[in-house]
Amino acid sequence: MRRNNPPLFNQTYIDTGDGPSVVLLHGLFGNLKMWRQVIEGLKQDHRVIVPRLPIFDLPIEHTNIKFLAKVLHDYLDWNQITDVTLVGHAIGGQVALMYSNLHPSNVKKIVLTGSSGLFENSPFLPSETPVDNFSYVDEKVRDVFFDKTFVPGRLIKEVYEAVQNIPKRMALGELARSSKHSNVSPFLSKLAHPVLLMWGLNDKITPPEVALHFHDLLPNSELKFIDQCGHLPMIEQSEKFNNHLRSFLREV
Repeated sequence: MRRNNPPLFNQTYIDTGDGPSVVLLHGLFGNLKMWRQVIEGLKQDHRVIVPRLPIFDLPIEHTNIKFLAKVLHDYLDWNQITDVTLVGHAIGGQVALMYSNLHPSNVKKIVLTGSSGLFENSPFLPSETPVDNFSYVDEKVRDVFFDKTFVPGRLIKEVYEAVQNIPKRMALGELARSSKHSNVSPFLSKLAHPVLLMWGLNDKITPPEVALHFHDLLPNSELKFIDQCGHLPMIEQSEKFNNHLRSFLREV
């Protein structure tokens, strides 16, 4: 039965195109900007949806991966979006996997890139970051990318401002702990969905061995490594990322 009132967290960054639904899920500092090239590459043949994951807006007791999966479920249920392909980066990938385990009949395919859920090297721990040291944050953000000169200055500023903000820093810490304690390995073998793993070969946050481990545990997965690419393939190597993604979506 359809509810009378929409869920509290029901905001959409973008909903464009027509065709099978593809939902793009961002990580800690992700938003619409990171998906621009993907949206442009898909919207001619797919309905592309980017919901806002309320990472910095949840009560601290709900700032965890499990609750974000519930937020995703409420969002898709209210908007009657079914038979979806979930594309998740970082904790967005972990949320996609958790949702797929809880609601397998509503998921058609899964795409993971730089996904958390097994193990990762955090670029910095919010509780230990010297928040007044811009150079430190600058160095850690640049380390996420293969080409250090490619890093948008706006991103460095956003991260720096977030780790200075005490409530945001607390949220980052809670999500980092939740991600570590919400290991997805126990249920990966049960996921029968086709899964595409797209990974930067030079990813230092979730290095290539993480992708290989996902590949071993997921029974219906294929793995594409992208060379000269760090933790953000959809930005760093957008053309290759889109080519692999479109090919995977066309597969029956």
